[in-house]
Amino acid sequence: MQMLYDSDSFAVVHVLVDEAAGATDLADAPNDAQATPHLMRHGFEIVDKRSGKGLYLDGSWAEMFQLQIQAWQRNTPTREEVETLLEGYATLAQTPIVVQ
Repeated sequence: MQMLYDSDSFAVVHVLVDEAAGATDLADAPNDAQATPHLMRHGFEIVDKRSGKGLYLDGSWAEMFQLQIQAWQRNTPTREEVETLLEGYATLAQTPIVVQ
């Protein structure tokens, strides 16, 4: 995992694939309940600290977010621009964040 952004309002983490773990090959796996497939995809977790909710982006959502990050690397955004974009994603957040 790599922290990409952290402010009073939001945190964004890039969840990287552990390629060493690899995907489970179901053809070689024994016939038991522990043989489960693992998708080899990265994603982004966005936490809205104000509401205490989080959102995980993977698949095409993660690809779109990655394009935004690449655009930011070319043209450094203001904090306000970053927070505005994250606010839009935060409206989709439904999962409460629980710290134990």
